[in-house]
Amino acid sequence: MRRSIIPTKLHLLDLDYTPIFEQLQVEEALLHGSNLNVCIINRGSPRAIVMGISGRPEELLNLEKVKQDKVPIIQRFSGGGTVIVDEDTLFFTFIFSKDDVLHIHAFPEPILRWSGNLYTKSFQIPGFYLIENDYAINLKKCGGNAQYIKKDRWLHHTSFLWDYQEKNMEYLLLPAKRPIYRESRRHTDFLCTLKSFAPSKESLIQKLRAELAHHFELVDVKLEDLSWQEHRQCVRFVDC
Repeated sequence: MRRSIIPTKLHLLDLDYTPIFEQLQVEEALLHGSNLNVCIINRGSPRAIVMGISGRPEELLNLEKVKQDKVPIIQRFSGGGTVIVDEDTLFFTFIFSKDDVLHIHAFPEPILRWSGNLYTKSFQIPGFYLIENDYAINLKKCGGNAQYIKKDRWLHHTSFLWDYQEKNMEYLLLPAKRPIYRESRRHTDFLCTLKSFAPSKESLIQKLRAELAHHFELVDVKLEDLSWQEHRQCVRFVDC
């Protein structure tokens, strides 16, 4: 008699315009202080600059303009590059226990391939694909990601450009290390928006949910339903 395969539970935390600092605090807490598998969706955030854990503001930012406009700078607990986020950013985060998703090898490249395939199948946008470490449409970047892998769990978070304000890109310097396919293009020549290829944020979220439902048992939760053990907190605001 063939045993039925019980799908892994994936707790879906659906947020709306939660500040990215709070989202990162929740992510860090769930990664280190819980054994739940979680997908976090957030439909935007007040404007902020988010750097990887090793990022240096003086190398990455136009500090004079950042200070002038009083844009908060946040250092997350994961690696990766620097982004500016706002109400037009669409966030997706996955946190898994390694033993619950053995088909996803817990190393950077396989996790990235898994996420790229997931978004490609979900969004069904022609020309959407994973290139180097970015999500792109026709050689223009529409999303970036960062990861954190520990002994028993891993996290992968993504920020997608539903839309963006060109003036916000003036806060970011051209990074010294950049993908080959960028070819030193300016931010405005290098980026594209999901808004140009989909009718609404909600349509993309619902497509992602539908694709996830093929692979996991989805359990909708609210923030107050979740709990975690005490842990060391690394996400912080940066003074400069």
